[in-house]
Amino acid sequence: MTDQRTQPLQSSDLPSDASVPKVVVSRLSLYLRELQRLVASGQQTISSSQLGTLLGFSDAQVRKDLGFFGQFGYPGVGYRCDELIRAMRDILGTNHSWNVAMVGAGNLGQALLGYRGFGRQNFAIAAAFDTDPAKVGNVIQGIRIQHIDELAATVREKGIRLGMIVVPVERAQEAADRLVAAGVEGIVNFAPVTLVLPAHVQNVGVDLAIELEQLSFAVTSKLARAAGEPAGAVEP
Repeated sequence: MTDQRTQPLQSSDLPSDASVPKVVVSRLSLYLRELQRLVASGQQTISSSQLGTLLGFSDAQVRKDLGFFGQFGYPGVGYRCDELIRAMRDILGTNHSWNVAMVGAGNLGQALLGYRGFGRQNFAIAAAFDTDPAKVGNVIQGIRIQHIDELAATVREKGIRLGMIVVPVERAQEAADRLVAAGVEGIVNFAPVTLVLPAHVQNVGVDLAIELEQLSFAVTSKLARAAGEPAGAVEP
């Protein structure tokens, strides 16, 4: 019999956004990817220590992160990978498919249209939009690029709740306003600018330059520690 603690979660069982640190949600995605990899390789169970070691976290950190959402392990067994995957999908809301509208069909946008990882996590770019006459009407990875003026009607037709902004920085706020007006509730923004959005619209920014800055800081700090100097004191 399945332990009661591993039954599918209901929305009423989940803690509020405010009570769960964003870094915990980020780690849940890492746990999910690793568990999916393990299941694909034939592994059925894993301990918090093993999962933490694979990702560079302590077993206490893994247990604490999962503890925000309930109890999932079995004494003497650890976690059953397939059950923990289902629980994490419930938590992350990816236990069903999400259609996504993408605004911007330039080089990065076209690359994202070809990214297969979205489908593995139940996301599908269902529609893509641009204003460039040279792009509108083209079919890329099976998606016809539509004019931005078709956005609102397409969002309604396809039940789209999530959007992606992949446009130059000077067009990002306009794209966001269009998505919000169309009824989109969550936006991933690839433009390096802070968007002004209504409180009910969720926003995640993806700035690759910031990620490289974080990496540069980590490498520089490591060099500084090795040299016995304050962080930032060592030039590459």
